[in-house]
Amino acid sequence: MRKLLVIILCLLKVSGLFAQQEKVDAIFRNALTSDVAYENLRILCATTAGRISGTPEAAAAVELTRQIMLQMNLDSVYLQEVMVPNWKRGEPEVARIVSQRFGTTDLTVLALGRSVGTGKDGVLAPVVEVNDLSELETLGREKLEGKIVFFNRLVDQRHFNTFDGYGGAVDQRFRGPAAAAALGAVAAIVRSVTTANHDYAHTGVTRYVQDGDNIPALAVSPVGADLLTYQLRLDPELQLYVRNTSHMLPDVLSYNVIGEIRGYEYPNEIITVGGHLDAWDNTEGAHDDGGGCMQSIDVLRIFLEEGIRPKRTIRAVMFMDEEIAQRGGNRYADLAHERGEKHYFAIESDRGVFTPRGFSIDAPSPEKLEAIQEMEKYFEPWGINEIVAGYSGVDIVPLKNYYEMTLAGLIVDTQRYFDLHHAATDTFDQVNRREMQLGSAAMAAIIYLVDALDLVSYDR
Repeated sequence: MRKLLVIILCLLKVSGLFAQQEKVDAIFRNALTSDVAYENLRILCATTAGRISGTPEAAAAVELTRQIMLQMNLDSVYLQEVMVPNWKRGEPEVARIVSQRFGTTDLTVLALGRSVGTGKDGVLAPVVEVNDLSELETLGREKLEGKIVFFNRLVDQRHFNTFDGYGGAVDQRFRGPAAAAALGAVAAIVRSVTTANHDYAHTGVTRYVQDGDNIPALAVSPVGADLLTYQLRLDPELQLYVRNTSHMLPDVLSYNVIGEIRGYEYPNEIITVGGHLDAWDNTEGAHDDGGGCMQSIDVLRIFLEEGIRPKRTIRAVMFMDEEIAQRGGNRYADLAHERGEKHYFAIESDRGVFTPRGFSIDAPSPEKLEAIQEMEKYFEPWGINEIVAGYSGVDIVPLKNYYEMTLAGLIVDTQRYFDLHHAATDTFDQVNRREMQLGSAAMAAIIYLVDALDLVSYDR
């Protein structure tokens, strides 16, 4: 009798595994035969390019995604108010080398997010090139005061994961201008943080010291950076003229956009899937992060079309203002806590919509990480086999301020992402439908499994 019971339990377990694999396979097949999210992304890119927070384009993106979800027969669709920064680029930026030896040469530049302006007359000053922030202290105020600091560290191309190379260079954009200002520099120009070698400038936010002496900060294209360093080597006395009129205005009201499928067993427990709706003002923001938003909405579409009834409430969130101040993600977490919501699991897509490779898991314990890793067998038939400990995403990580929960980030092939990141090249034509849809399926599948199998223990 005992042997028979063991056999029956084993058969039931195998039957359950087959059923779960069939459902995962159905999710992938659905995604790969759909173009709904892809076409929605086409519309988003065509109609709301430049949707940085505080712009009419950002407001249009809010309404577009709200309308998309209102037409999906979801259980609820609503807006979540959030006050966001209102930075304006102003007139087209100018950067011009002025050299006795080479004459004048214009460079392709973009002001960094939050940058102050030069004033209408611009700034003309000698240039000091550095390759590491530590060099600033070595040079000191004596050699930097009244100068334009040129941060020229390249992304290290030797890494397979391009995020590692990016992470090793982005500090010069993020912290460099403020550090240069503290030592008397009058402006900063930063080599674009990119794996590409082209004449497009890649923008991004820079962080100033509050109440400090802020200076204009611009990104220069890789081609322009190479030209500037070459001419500096042969003419150390050259000067650089820069002009930008960017400025901050008072914060404005914007919104996170939210759509939900209500859970049938634990409706008060939330599973969040999301991306950020804002994009830099120089780009369509197809990979960063319009595609991630449309993938998140697509998770809800797949659940509805496949007849998957989740135990828990599945919530797709289009976060606003990831690029400048991350107000949307912080507001979402704060309101969740204030309302006494229970958050079970969250996943974010914000690394581009290239071919998915797996998930980076931010779990509160090794046991919860292992529980997620045990799902790898369901994904192997679809080429997804990387479930590792790691960072989740900027917009969902504030949930950790209030909840001991498991977070995840969608891992994709990274080889092309930083060719496009924060540049005018991040356009819809750079998105492959199948790659994007595989990402939708991967997120839908992990949410289905985490929910159906109760893989992340929760104290009710």
